[in-house]
Amino acid sequence: MTPIHFLHYAVRLRRAIMNATNAAEAMPGAPRWDVFCKVVDNYGDAGFCYRLARQLAAEHALEATLWLDDLGALKRIAHDIDPARAEQKTAGITLRRWHEPFEVGDLPDAVVEAFGCGLPEAYIRAMPDAPRAPKWFVLEYLSAESWIEGAHGGASPHPRLSLARRFWFPGFTSATGGLLRERGLAAAREACCGNPAFANAFWSSLHLPPSTRDELRISLFCYPNPALPALFDAWADGDARITCIVPEGVAAGALDLWSGGNVPHPGHPYERGRLSIHSIRFLDQDDYDRLLWLCGINFVRGEDSFVRAQWAEHPFVWHIYPQSEGAHWRKHDAFLDRYVRGLTPGAVTASRAFWRALNGADTEAIAGAWREFLGVRTELDRHSIAWARHLETLPEFATGLVEAAQVRV
Repeated sequence: MTPIHFLHYAVRLRRAIMNATNAAEAMPGAPRWDVFCKVVDNYGDAGFCYRLARQLAAEHALEATLWLDDLGALKRIAHDIDPARAEQKTAGITLRRWHEPFEVGDLPDAVVEAFGCGLPEAYIRAMPDAPRAPKWFVLEYLSAESWIEGAHGGASPHPRLSLARRFWFPGFTSATGGLLRERGLAAAREACCGNPAFANAFWSSLHLPPSTRDELRISLFCYPNPALPALFDAWADGDARITCIVPEGVAAGALDLWSGGNVPHPGHPYERGRLSIHSIRFLDQDDYDRLLWLCGINFVRGEDSFVRAQWAEHPFVWHIYPQSEGAHWRKHDAFLDRYVRGLTPGAVTASRAFWRALNGADTEAIAGAWREFLGVRTELDRHSIAWARHLETLPEFATGLVEAAQVRV
């Protein structure tokens, strides 16, 4: 079996197992859940909700429906879906387009309102008249700020109707909802990283050469960022041979500026000095996990990729979405304060300096900050594993939701 055939076989086998499991578990009469989501940043919100719905079906035998207002955005990270179809089955769940006027059918046992998107007004009006109103969870954004511990699980009464709602916060302590973590995630990661033939087949499927011992592979997924050209210079002029892998269309402005218009495209990398930049197609969620597992350092953004990088057990850098008046810095610093615990003072300083430079606090210092960050990579490798082990001791997000819905109030 050639490496590429091995990869395709492994992917087909995994999908077949998941589909069989879902078919067996999502039996008629299973508890029904609705997840409502409106696309804001194209990938993070839709990606999180898609993962949540898949996990509710695959691991908790629930009949899950994801209502999404923009199926085209999800298509880029869930290749099996058809954006032209208003309703379809995929990955063990029902995917439906959310549009107005909204036609209300039978209400589910529980509903998740993701990231303050609200629910259709007709849906809300139908809830008080139901024999048993759905358990209603208001899913909030991930944060490491301490105040969310007091808000997690708290009541959020509807302002007009006699309907109970509860806030549900993902987070990084035992007093929050924790993070999404599939049951087989660690085993899948170990199987991928421990199989050179699988890794080589994966790189081949992306039209990349196999990785070598003398190179550093970096995945880059970020928002538009003026600090990138200076960082590319540092990578090109540095001692380490770097292969940077970026999804097509991401960082396009910075790449255009830095390359003089020679923006890389899939199968056509751009090279300068010690740096080779490869553009790849957008990956589906399972393949994106594999990319994070197989790269030495991961640059991530938003919420979904941010969490998946932490499960990858490699050093990562978070490009947080910038907000007006610097409001994002509170979330940035709150997470980094937690994450660097256990590092030596030098590694703490290097991490803070590079994260802040990448996020625009001191763009001119990014080259020096990168050298310091790279210099503590061995320590960060060990710390990344320890951090993931710590996260595994916290509540699992989907499981906590299901358990909360089973409690009568």
